Amino acid sequence: MKIWIDADACPQGVKASVFKAAERLKLPVTLVANSYMSLPRHPLFNIIVVDQGADVADKYIADNLSSEDLIITADIPLAAIIVSKGATGIDPRGEVYTEENVTERLSMRNFMKDLRDNGLVEGGPAPFSPKDVQNFTNALHRTLTQMLKK
Repeated sequence: MKIWIDADACPQGVKASVFKAAERLKLPVTLVANSYMSLPRHPLFNIIVVDQGADVADKYIADNLSSEDLIITADIPLAAIIVSKGATGIDPRGEVYTEENVTERLSMRNFMKDLRDNGLVEGGPAPFSPKDVQNFTNALHRTLTQMLKK
């Protein structure tokens, strides 16, 4: 089992929660990003820097994950791939992706993109908050507990 982080837009508080849990449980963590970022010095933690471009990090994760892995991402198309490959995904606000909710979220994402492209809606999700970090941390602990029992 490995934990992957789609790291380019992942909030620092989420990464910190993952590092803390992974260190305690002795789980490897791989960040995938378009540019180098610092991470705690630990033999279980590494970063893979991929080429610049849309969805390059997502493609790398999708091509290299296994069904035993946990992936942290806010990217809904990547979440759909994660679920289809039998892996587990959590979004940075603490929602665990399932076949049901990822299909719904993908449809909503596409709908909102159309509205934004046509100038009918502006803005995006609410700002990330400490409550979101807490929700994520709780979901992370529940998910890791379930995954490690298998």
